[in-house]
Amino acid sequence: MASAELTKKDILHYLRFLRNAGFLYLTPTKGGPTESAHARAEQLEALKLAVAKCTQCRLCEGRTHVVFGEGNPDADLMFVGEGPGAEEDRLGRPFVGRSGKLLDQMIERVGLKREDVFIGNVVKCRPPDNRDPELDEMETCEPFLKSQIALIQPRVIVALGRFAAHRLTGEKTPIGRMRGHFYSYADVKLMPTLHPAAVLRNMNQLQDVIHDLERAVAEIQRD
Repeated sequence: MASAELTKKDILHYLRFLRNAGFLYLTPTKGGPTESAHARAEQLEALKLAVAKCTQCRLCEGRTHVVFGEGNPDADLMFVGEGPGAEEDRLGRPFVGRSGKLLDQMIERVGLKREDVFIGNVVKCRPPDNRDPELDEMETCEPFLKSQIALIQPRVIVALGRFAAHRLTGEKTPIGRMRGHFYSYADVKLMPTLHPAAVLRNMNQLQDVIHDLERAVAEIQRD
């Protein structure tokens, strides 16, 4: 079971990865000087270049592009999905197919735009035939996701679907019971909700997801 907190082994793995990727320091908190936002953006771009070269698991064998993620490097709200699909693999961008179009609409429904948030995935390469990512693949890719979260410093993470929710919380509870309730990931508030692909199969669930996103946005605006 994955832990929501960084273990000593995780931290050592994470720091070793940052060193190998050319990271010399971690940025201060968002309350620091303006330069810190520029530093985060530069470090995120360096991380993206490092991830693009990754061949640490079998998913690299069939990919067209690594789908690192995209959006505002200073975002207060970060979305984490499962993994890229065919269209995402083709274009190298997250959530650009039918699910992505619905996600864009949901983001706009709560008063934000796609460029206001950051969107990523648990795994950065498309699993063959859109199969579920396997445990070793998620574990291999996890330092990249942790690095993204550490650099972006979101105030709230929205986990889209059961794979993202289970991986980030360590829970095994069905996503239908998890959604709408706040959890924690490394001291960041985390809101699990349904994946847009699930909503497309049953549009009656759309309002539930909108409500979850409204709660996430309200949490950001609370202070």
